[in-house]
Amino acid sequence: MIPRNRPSEGQRILSRAKRGWVWNQMFVLEEFSGPDPILVGRLHTDLDVGNKNIKYVLAGEGAGTIFAINERTGDIHAMKRLDREEKAEYTLTAQVIDRDSDQPLEPPSEFIIKVQDINDNPPQFIEGPYKGSVPEMSQVGTSVTRVTATDADDPVYGNSAKLVYSILEGQPYFSIDQTTAIIRVALAGMDREMREEYLVVIQAKDMGGHMGGLSGTTTVTVTLTDINDNPPKFTKGSYEFNIPEDLGIGKPGGRVKANDRDIGENAKSTYTIIGGDERDVFEIVTDAQTQEGILRLKKPLDFESKHFYNLTVVATNIRADSITGGPYMDQATIKIVVEDSDEPPVFTKSTYLFDVHENAAINTVIGAVVATDQDAPHSQVRYFIDRHTDLERQFNINVDDGKITLAKPLDRETDMWHNITVTATEIRNHSQISRAIVAIKVLDINDNAPEFATEYEAFLCENGKPGQVIQTISAVDKDNPSQGHTFHYRLEVLNNPNFTIKNNLDNSISVLAKHDSFRRQKQETYLLPIVVTDDGEPPMSSTNTLTIRVCGCSREGIVQSCNVEAFVLPIGLSMGALIAILACIILLLVIVVLFVTLRRHKNEPLIIKDDEDVRENIIRYDDEGGGEEDTEAFDIATLQNPDGINGYLPRKDIKPDLQFMPRQGQHSGPNGVDVDEFINVRLHEADNDPTAPPYDSIQIYGYEGRGSIAGSLSSLETASSDSDQNYDYLREWGPRFRRLGELYSVGESDKET
Repeated sequence: MIPRNRPSEGQRILSRAKRGWVWNQMFVLEEFSGPDPILVGRLHTDLDVGNKNIKYVLAGEGAGTIFAINERTGDIHAMKRLDREEKAEYTLTAQVIDRDSDQPLEPPSEFIIKVQDINDNPPQFIEGPYKGSVPEMSQVGTSVTRVTATDADDPVYGNSAKLVYSILEGQPYFSIDQTTAIIRVALAGMDREMREEYLVVIQAKDMGGHMGGLSGTTTVTVTLTDINDNPPKFTKGSYEFNIPEDLGIGKPGGRVKANDRDIGENAKSTYTIIGGDERDVFEIVTDAQTQEGILRLKKPLDFESKHFYNLTVVATNIRADSITGGPYMDQATIKIVVEDSDEPPVFTKSTYLFDVHENAAINTVIGAVVATDQDAPHSQVRYFIDRHTDLERQFNINVDDGKITLAKPLDRETDMWHNITVTATEIRNHSQISRAIVAIKVLDINDNAPEFATEYEAFLCENGKPGQVIQTISAVDKDNPSQGHTFHYRLEVLNNPNFTIKNNLDNSISVLAKHDSFRRQKQETYLLPIVVTDDGEPPMSSTNTLTIRVCGCSREGIVQSCNVEAFVLPIGLSMGALIAILACIILLLVIVVLFVTLRRHKNEPLIIKDDEDVRENIIRYDDEGGGEEDTEAFDIATLQNPDGINGYLPRKDIKPDLQFMPRQGQHSGPNGVDVDEFINVRLHEADNDPTAPPYDSIQIYGYEGRGSIAGSLSSLETASSDSDQNYDYLREWGPRFRRLGELYSVGESDKET
């Protein structure tokens, strides 16, 4: 089976409304959109010679859905829309079979149906709309951005996908390259300050831009970015500010503003004072938020010395001009009028330094401070000492002339410097206060005697040689003379038989032994008084005592023992051995005492004495029991005192004032205890025993609370007597309270009888 319209037959047959032909086992069909079926081609077999018993069948891609074959004639039709952009070709298989038996009459033949492209897709800008930017004042031809359009048609076949770009809107400001689609500046001198944004409409047309081609459009928003092409400009050429002379350092005195049509960094400016501030009183800084120039004080203003200032201020762009290369700037003048203010008095000095001797008399004038009112009225000034700086009130000041006098004696050795604060206040305005620091140095006089530098304790060897150095002594003096200290030493007893001193020429002396006959048995300690004198005016002296102990030393002169008791110790028994023996003796004594104490405690009886009352022992039962019927939970005989049934045991907690004769208790049966009778007997004895607690005290029991059916337990708060009370309600509370009610009822009946 072969296609019927093969080129070998030397012919090309048009058999449908649209063109179709077969070439090399291939059908070529232009894409179409339907809806009527289109004849693709016709298959023919040599067996088809009028034989009605054959049938054509089709298989493969789209067979039966997109493509259908006439089983008698072999005509192939396209039943659905063909779109090359979805699928460009289909591979199918055709075969001739017997109509009755469905058996193949020929081998299957494969062929291809190729969909030929037509211009049915317009160009599209997938990434649009676009945004681009270019600096203002850019030259013609400066690239702005590039756009890209795509066409789904076949770029190989025909001109269906050949695109040409053009500008529909945006001229004469911008142009576009027809092939590369690059947008460029077409007009020079575009100013951002005049117009910042442009909307450009771009068209892409296929078929090379010829008539009949399809087209697509997109928009490009072009923004002109700012360059520094505008200078700053002051809002006014001259400014005037009135500033009070008491304005604080660093406080703003006025604001100026230079506007710039540029934006961002190109609009930022700095302000500089270039004239009129010879005293360097002012400074101008830039407010980062508002771009204003803030005029501030660097030094205090003084109305009395200068009433006004004329300043020249320049505003300069931070960034350089992109055209000229230099920064843009503008200039303005500022007139500052200084206003007079009521100022505090001014001291002639901020710090005063005085000195005074520590032996100066009370009311001695140490020095004077001076403050004046610089304002025009020249108010009088009063002086005071800030007592927070002179807590001990060591000094006074004259309120009128500022003279500082001594109020209490001074001592340089206690405080060498006194720093006080003096205030000056105007008489007509007490709120105007100024302060000055006064430093007073206390000058030294020779009022302290020298003394030993430390408490010396010297040791002298028994076997020492005459002239040996026992101790080197130095002295100290609390005074501080300008020429330094010079001390003189001498023995209080000039002709001391045992010791002498030697001057070391460095304000120290050495104590020397005169002989070698020192013995501990004869004298253990020597006290050597030494007089120390300074060379002040007047000279001051003191007597200091050096303690010298006689000790036993080794041959090398090392001290071994300074105690006399060492001579009475047995030969061969050292002090350490004696201490060890004493420690052993003390330990033995402690062991003996502990042993005797333990034996004594062990022999004491642990049982209760016969004369002790069993009732004083507390017996605790953890289980409540089952009521009166439960007689096995505990031994009720515990309530009975075995020693007190037949007699009366006197109470031990108090000493009875009355002799009470106990009544004879009733004997219980041999096999039980009459609890009712036992309790009644004990209750009667307690009620009639004047020595029993609580004596004459009243025991008050608090009210249980509102809502209790039992009410108050206190009998002191009720107006009814015991005889008026009825305890029958207790029987309604259960078996446990029924027995209690019976006991109370029995008690009342006993009283009545």
